[in-house]
Parts: sequence; structure tokens; C-alpha cells
Amino acid sequence: MKLKIKDVEFSYASTPILKNVCMELQPSEVLGIVGPNGAGKSTLLRCIDRILKPQRGSILLDGQEVKDMSRMEIARRLGYVPQTSTRVFPATVFDTVLMGRRPHLGWRSNEKDVEKVLEILKLLGIMEFALRDFNEISGGQQQKVLIARALAQEAGVLLLDEPTSNLDIKHQLEAMDIIKKLVEETGISAVMAIHDLNLGSRYSDRIIMLNSGSIFDAGSPSSVLNPENIKQVYGVEAVVREEAGRPYIVPMKPIKPNGYEE
Repeated sequence: MKLKIKDVEFSYASTPILKNVCMELQPSEVLGIVGPNGAGKSTLLRCIDRILKPQRGSILLDGQEVKDMSRMEIARRLGYVPQTSTRVFPATVFDTVLMGRRPHLGWRSNEKDVEKVLEILKLLGIMEFALRDFNEISGGQQQKVLIARALAQEAGVLLLDEPTSNLDIKHQLEAMDIIKKLVEETGISAVMAIHDLNLGSRYSDRIIMLNSGSIFDAGSPSSVLNPENIKQVYGVEAVVREEAGRPYIVPMKPIKPNGYEE
């Protein structure tokens, strides 16, 4: 499934958040969205999923405007994983993941749906929590459940908003390895907003760097994640090394504002 974004702009009241954003996502690609706090990363994902409605621009899935699709049709094509669950799920982990099947068969599930949920729970290593209440498990476990729910949708594009934000190092790598493997083996695509530049570097095929709502740079991890871009966008001096063919960022110190005297 191909995603194309053209000239998208979004504002909260009179405050511009996204400005003339253009990008394309190809099948079997992981696209990382990086940038400092307030750059517009999460807002961009919510605009793609039509949680927010851009004031200007087009968002196309295989040539069709997302704004012309029903909510159920969007859910069949886009799987969205928020940073955290702002909604309280009065359900077990199993039932929460089963909700991801709703875009395909409504509220009635069958044996195939149950098998798919069990497969995903095993894949993400959360089978042991299947009968636990969603609200009783840890934040990291909840994050894995939200990823599992999105995978259960079997959508062509995954939208991941800080998918590793509540996970420790081991589980960050496990979750990202699973997502990367699914992209490579099934032909789905993923757009992930991510703070950790090194995780973004490791798992992204391409990276878009946002700054103040605009695209500052775009390209391969090696071309985008360089010391000058990091200095200008993040205000941090960094050393960039190569590890396993990917840039590895070592932040050194923040750049002092003009006129600051130590």
C-alpha cells in the first residue's frame, strides 16, 4: 500500500503545527519521523489516521483520499499505535487485541479471529497476560498490547507514535525487531515517530527530520542523522559514528543560547 502526503498543513486555533508537509511511503518500508518536542511528529500521524483534520493538503492511500473514506475503511488500511493509552479498556488483554479484528468482521468474531489474536500474543511474548485486565498490567506491557491490537487489524500501513516509549531496552529491541520483520516479510509499511535517534537509525529505511512543523531534511539515516543537522534542529553537539553500517549518535553537550555567559 502506498501512502502519499502532499502540502499538509494543520493548526491548533491560530498556532501552526504542520507547514506544507510532503512525503511518500512505499510498500515494505519503515519511515522514521524524528525531531524535537513540538516538531509535529504525533500531529502528523494523527492527521494521516484522520484523528485530526488538516486545514490544507491531501493524504492519499493508493491514490484515494483518506478524507473520503469511512472510519471503518481507514481502520482496515491503517493501524494506529498511540504513545500511551488515554482510554481505559475495561477488558482483558485478549479482548483488547481482539478489538483490532473489528474492521474486518464487525463485532462478531470467529475461529480465524481467535487464532490470529493468539498468534500475535505469542509473537509479542504477552500470551501469559491474555486473561489479565488491561488496566492491571504495566505501562510497558500495555504498550505491547496496543502494538498487538494494531497488528490484529492486518492493515497495510502501521502508524507508530513512540512505539517503544514505555519499554525497557530489551523489549524496545524485541518490539522493533518484530515490526521490522513483519514489514520485510509481509509487504506492509510503517511510519514511526520516534525520539530515540539511534533506534530510528537502526530500524528506519528512510528518515524525515521535522523542525517547527516543517521538513528540515529527508533521506537515508546516514544522510539525515549528521552532526550539523542535529546541531541545528536539536541544539546539541554530537559525534556520529558508524555501527553496522548505520549512524550511531553520541550526544556531547547542549549548545548555549546566544549571549549566555557561563
